[in-house]
Amino acid sequence: MDPLEIARWQFGITTVYHFLMVPLTIGLGLTVAVLQTVWHRTGREEYLRMTKFWGKLFLINFIMGVATGIVQEFQFGMAWSEYSRFVGDVFGAPLAMEALLAFFVESIFLGLWIFGWGRLPRILHLGCIWMASLASILSAYFILVANSWMQHPVGVELIDGRAVMTDAWAVFTNNTALVTFPHTIFGAFSVAGGFLLGLAWYHLYRRRARGIDTVDAQGRVVVGEDPRHGKGRDRTDYLVWIKSLRIGAVVAMVSFAGVALSGHHQAQLMFEQQPMKMAAAEAACHDGTGFSVLSLGSLNADGATTCDDVVGVYEIPGLLSYLANGNFTTEVKGVNTLLPEYQEKYGTHLPDDPMYGERAGEEINYLPLMEVTYWGFRLMITFGGLAAFAALVALWMTRKGTVPDNKWISRLAVLGILAPFAANSAGWIFTEMGRQPFVVAPNPTFDGIDQVFMFTAAAVSPGVSAGELLFSTIALTTVYAVLLVVEVTMLTRYIRGGVPAAMPELAAHDDGAPGGKDDGDVLAFAY
Repeated sequence: MDPLEIARWQFGITTVYHFLMVPLTIGLGLTVAVLQTVWHRTGREEYLRMTKFWGKLFLINFIMGVATGIVQEFQFGMAWSEYSRFVGDVFGAPLAMEALLAFFVESIFLGLWIFGWGRLPRILHLGCIWMASLASILSAYFILVANSWMQHPVGVELIDGRAVMTDAWAVFTNNTALVTFPHTIFGAFSVAGGFLLGLAWYHLYRRRARGIDTVDAQGRVVVGEDPRHGKGRDRTDYLVWIKSLRIGAVVAMVSFAGVALSGHHQAQLMFEQQPMKMAAAEAACHDGTGFSVLSLGSLNADGATTCDDVVGVYEIPGLLSYLANGNFTTEVKGVNTLLPEYQEKYGTHLPDDPMYGERAGEEINYLPLMEVTYWGFRLMITFGGLAAFAALVALWMTRKGTVPDNKWISRLAVLGILAPFAANSAGWIFTEMGRQPFVVAPNPTFDGIDQVFMFTAAAVSPGVSAGELLFSTIALTTVYAVLLVVEVTMLTRYIRGGVPAAMPELAAHDDGAPGGKDDGDVLAFAY
């Protein structure tokens, strides 16, 4: 067993799992703040119900995100101590500010928001959710500053084999971070938009299936009421779901446009800063201008795909040049051109140094896993595009005020919630694995710090055995699997419960909706 590979799997599993919660927390938090603001300004009951319902789901996700996120920083010291020693002087500032400033503010004001219903003045209570949601966005920025430095190290000097920060402003205004930040935030809002759309569709469909809402001869909604729920409750709940659906659809489409624009700028930086990553993402073995729509690895390939067995199926001439350079004629360097350049700059073999363990002297493969970079890049775009297209279709199908009474379309709408999650995960996997074999990628712009880099093989803790890493990986994966069941169960319970799950004063114990503090509801404190 290889300790390095197990450590990479461990970090990948826990990080990707944690990142499922992060975009929903960021996107849903600000959405709830906006909904409460509208309620505060208009006094309309449906916006209060929307605030409390989506706020309850936001809290469940936030709690689980905190629980799974704590592990990440512990892993730096336990499994990646050499990496921590190398980057510690740089990472200390953004990670400390994330924990002591952003997360501290987020937690304090979220607590005030939870316990402040009916206790704080309404304007102060509203300010609490705004502070919490904005702090979560600020927290994301500090994390992205640290990650962007790994992609493009700036503001440091290499002293005794260790990166020492000499310019904090350069680190915090790294152009990679400034582009990655809006890309990530727009991705978070796409998740929140799809979440609102899918769950609101589910509730509108249930109202159709139960005969509460019907349609007239022109197909327009006729809003009804279930007499068991009391007069007026169902009519207001209808507004909760139809407005949530249409708000979610608009957010999803606007977010996709933001993701696309910021992603284009991010790709241009990647072509400049990490050309091998982008060449692998395009399966571009030779210099050229064409964007590969579809390339396949040879079925006879032995192991990972290389340029010896890539088969191009279809490409769009000039598009790759436009993505990289903003024109359609400038050739982009391919893998075969870049490989000798990387070997000349950074060596052909790992140094004969004890820090590399058994890997010392091994030949360096500068080509990342082409299967991951190529398909990760395309899956990111495909799932993101599908989510935006689904939002557009949803707006059209609900233009007369309700959803079709069709079980399969309803199931597809709920399943569509996963598309932006998949797009975010695919994008992060591509970004991080495309950096290999570096854990801190070199800066190719020759601005004085080109030699600040670290091979992944040198980053793992030398004193941790493969058995210990395997045990911790299995243990963490098992715990995270249990937490997944817990989160899905809790979300399902409160989603099925509808508005009364967040507002028990509305009463009706239908569909298992928790209705009070004595029914075993573990989130009763958040009413």
